[in-house]
Amino acid sequence: MDKAGIREVAKAAGVSISTVSRAFTRPELVSERTRRKVLDVADRLDFNISRSATSLKSGQTYRVAMLMNEEITSWFNMEVFAGINSVMHDAGYDISLFQHVDTGENRRDFFTNLPVRRNVDAVFVTSFGVEPEEIQQLQRIHVPIIGINTPSQEGFDATISIDDEDGMFSSAQHLINLGHKNIVYVCSDAVDSINSSIDARGQGFIRACKTMEGTHDFKWRVLSVPRGKTFADSALTALLALDEFPDGICCQTDMMAIPLVLRLDRYEYRTPRDYSIIGFDDSAYADTVNLTTMRQDPFAMGRAAARKAVKLIAGETLENPYEVVRAQLVLRGTPSTAEIADFSATLLHVSVLAVLIHTDNTGVFCIYCQLPPSAQRCWRCLHKFLACLGRRRRR
Repeated sequence: MDKAGIREVAKAAGVSISTVSRAFTRPELVSERTRRKVLDVADRLDFNISRSATSLKSGQTYRVAMLMNEEITSWFNMEVFAGINSVMHDAGYDISLFQHVDTGENRRDFFTNLPVRRNVDAVFVTSFGVEPEEIQQLQRIHVPIIGINTPSQEGFDATISIDDEDGMFSSAQHLINLGHKNIVYVCSDAVDSINSSIDARGQGFIRACKTMEGTHDFKWRVLSVPRGKTFADSALTALLALDEFPDGICCQTDMMAIPLVLRLDRYEYRTPRDYSIIGFDDSAYADTVNLTTMRQDPFAMGRAAARKAVKLIAGETLENPYEVVRAQLVLRGTPSTAEIADFSATLLHVSVLAVLIHTDNTGVFCIYCQLPPSAQRCWRCLHKFLACLGRRRRR
């Protein structure tokens, strides 16, 4: 049996061919009752309107591009994609994904070839900056360019972003106001080939510390580790290598904070007893580990960006093309006041002294390492001592 065409659908539904076409391509011009009747008949006859024919008639491809500097599997990109798709799918658009537009080769390939192909109706740029010459290349295809959490609004027809710098400023300010004395910001190295919005968070941390160090007694530092799949392990190693373990930790992302909470526990550093930690994003599992964090909503940003795109494609003017959303501090169980942390640390140090410290006529020394006692050194010795006892018991 031959597949039904638009004429057969029109005849079975009792409407004109143009009404069938509008029911698929311009549903706002057809009553809901008529559109439902046409769609029911089309479904029964296994009819699909030709996308290529529609494109030729309208001059649109019914496809949009989403550019990202990481994989689609990252929490942020998945949420943004879901938000965009929740609007664009209903409007009849497909989404083409372009991952890892973060290397010179990938960027040249995309920004050179896309204007030649002219096969999208809008471009979404997610979480990284686009160079002026790249913007000019995109503008050659005469389609809207919408930024989602991009470092700048320059060159974009519309953007929606959170204020990454302000969010991390609030995060650091919160730890300082709690009375913490030794605060560390843990982040991944910036990549020279791409201006990522996430890098602005470090600027917020530094600004908060410099602003408040005149009125509060504390010290601070930035720990930057190589970007990549092992960044959490690198962050753990860097923290444990410090001469003095911090009592407050600001993390660039939840995906750094969550594994740190779990892995530091193996070394008997527990939050909020020994330190406070704040993440950024409120991503999956942040609530599971009771992580205090700065919340952003990439799904909502994706939806908002898509609604802007639909209006721009239709030639409409946006009332508010450039939006900035503030990240919200979500208080859970990982921060504590410095007084509570100090009290817990005092109890631990008393336990350490009781087990390890020995006094005789030669002085005071640790029976494990034979060195004069210090809080940090005795803490490490206690763990080695207990591990040794545990191995002996298992024998």
